[in-house]
Amino acid sequence: MIVVADTTPLNYLALIGQIELLPALYERVLIPTAVYEELQHTGTPPIVRAWATKLPVWCEVYAPTYELDSSLSELDAGEQDAIRLALELGIHTLVTDDRDARREAERRNLNVTGTISVLEKAGQRGLIDFRATLQSLEETNFRLSARIRAEFLRRNP
Repeated sequence: MIVVADTTPLNYLALIGQIELLPALYERVLIPTAVYEELQHTGTPPIVRAWATKLPVWCEVYAPTYELDSSLSELDAGEQDAIRLALELGIHTLVTDDRDARREAERRNLNVTGTISVLEKAGQRGLIDFRATLQSLEETNFRLSARIRAEFLRRNP
């Protein structure tokens, strides 16, 4: 399966040393140019910038050519381009954590998954200890509501 990823999941998976879960779960990960640029921004954590400087073969940068969609104007450039790229290439799954991006992607009939869902899937496949990895994620500035956290913990005892 090929997925399109937004910046945030790539950022957090790199920060907690779990970026290699993506090729273990998905064949390839495509990112739009805007996401690639966000990953290399000076305000991005050094470990993430270092990863983005030498992208692995399973992660490819694409520039969407799809027309701008004014209904996406409330999203940042990376989120807009990730949705546009998925639609343009006929990729059915978007990896993003942003609530508004998720809503817009779902309105366009894209499947949406996020950082926690990637960790859950990896845990279910025995690739990681889900609870320990979630703890590592929570030690960053990742935001997760108590309700969503409780739901994931309930599903992953």
